[in-house]
Amino acid sequence: MPPRAARNAPSADTNLVGYARVSTFGQTLDAQVEQLTAAGCSRIFKEKVSGARADRRELNRLLATLGEGDQVLVTRIDRLARSTFDLFAIVRRIVDAKAQFRSLAEPWADTATSTGRLMLAVLGGLADVERDLIRTRTAEGRARAKERGQVMGRRSALSPQQKQEVRERLADGAQLADLARIFNVSRSTISRLRPRP
Repeated sequence: MPPRAARNAPSADTNLVGYARVSTFGQTLDAQVEQLTAAGCSRIFKEKVSGARADRRELNRLLATLGEGDQVLVTRIDRLARSTFDLFAIVRRIVDAKAQFRSLAEPWADTATSTGRLMLAVLGGLADVERDLIRTRTAEGRARAKERGQVMGRRSALSPQQKQEVRERLADGAQLADLARIFNVSRSTISRLRPRP
């Protein structure tokens, strides 16, 4: 039986693309870059940003450049995502681009193998469960907040007294732009208080 490294080795025409991430600027990317380079990555996208953020510039650049036959490598799957839902969404984008995903530290995380594809399907199911749990917790939190009398949504830019004053001034013929400047809000905020004909 060939050694594990040989069994997992990519074919000669595979373009290996690495992704390295650390959460804070106090951490270094050097160890990840060294491992990805040793694994044969021709390009490595690097960034220092929280894995919880959806707007990771370098990750989005990597995903936008993927083509058929590419393989995305990470040193560990938590470098790619911090939640099952995010991990599934990112790996799904890689697979949809007809590329593959592999983690150096987790041999099961390899979409080129049947085990990896099975794990992707399991991740999809777990992501659905996670999404439902988040939705349930959010709904329960809203219900509890309403019971306590909390108003949901963004806080109003104007207090009830200010709104009443704006309405009175509008009725007296004040201009939207003038009131917006006086109360330091947008014209649209003032416009919403204008009496309807």
